[in-house]
Amino acid sequence: MKTPKSLESLIRDGLVDEVIRPLKSGKEASVYVVLCRGEIRCAKVYKEANQRNFRQATQYTEGRKVRNSRQTRAMQKGTRYGRKEQEAAWQNAEVDALYRLADAGVRVPRPHCFVDGVLLMELVTDSEGNAAPRLNDLVLSEAQAREYHGILLRQVVRMLCAGIIHGDLSEYNVLVGRDGPVIIDLPQAVDAAGNNNASRMLGRDVDNLAGYFGRFAPDLLTTDYGMEIWTLYESLALHPDVSLTGRFERSRKLVNVGSVLQEIDAAREEEFARRRREQASQGTE
Repeated sequence: MKTPKSLESLIRDGLVDEVIRPLKSGKEASVYVVLCRGEIRCAKVYKEANQRNFRQATQYTEGRKVRNSRQTRAMQKGTRYGRKEQEAAWQNAEVDALYRLADAGVRVPRPHCFVDGVLLMELVTDSEGNAAPRLNDLVLSEAQAREYHGILLRQVVRMLCAGIIHGDLSEYNVLVGRDGPVIIDLPQAVDAAGNNNASRMLGRDVDNLAGYFGRFAPDLLTTDYGMEIWTLYESLALHPDVSLTGRFERSRKLVNVGSVLQEIDAAREEEFARRRREQASQGTE
């Protein structure tokens, strides 16, 4: 096939020998099957911001580290440089997450390198060596649904132990390889410790799994693994081999609304003071 322009530099540099075929085109990237030094891998080519449908919502990017204050100001102002840096940060988030998760033993494609907006990584294959299908393309037995649900819950736990929440986990970004489910697509990965939306994101990921596998094993729809996992995480009791029950006793205590409002007002005042300090420091630069 004709070499895509985005992969020409990798071929010139000897990182890719040949582009074999396109694999898929998604909302934020196009993926190709490539040959690299005799090995079959895949190349994920990130799309430009104006070609993507996925929005870099602040609920995902909150808590991510930025290299310096100049970058932060440019990204906040939406300058050309800022948009470029925001794109780089968005792509690097997936690359960093994949390396961290692979090292932590999570079932993700192992990354090899990231060059010029292209991520070279392991091609997940089925038992016959073909590109693995997505989970949503399969019809499962009840036993398979329970098995895969259990595997993916353990991966969610292992991810959280590594400080990461997928943030968009569903049957559409899970491949079923020769050894079972593999999690993919992590540009929206959430920093569990630094993001105020982390608990909600984790709950949504877990609920998405229960909703899908519950089509084949209906009793999974009544489980409450999300809150159980997050409570263990907050209490520092979560570890990769933790035993989960799927049950969680929710508090029935009445909320002190006045106290909550006081905390919100205090947080607003603190944020206002922080912004004033930032503006003052920028004025002196």
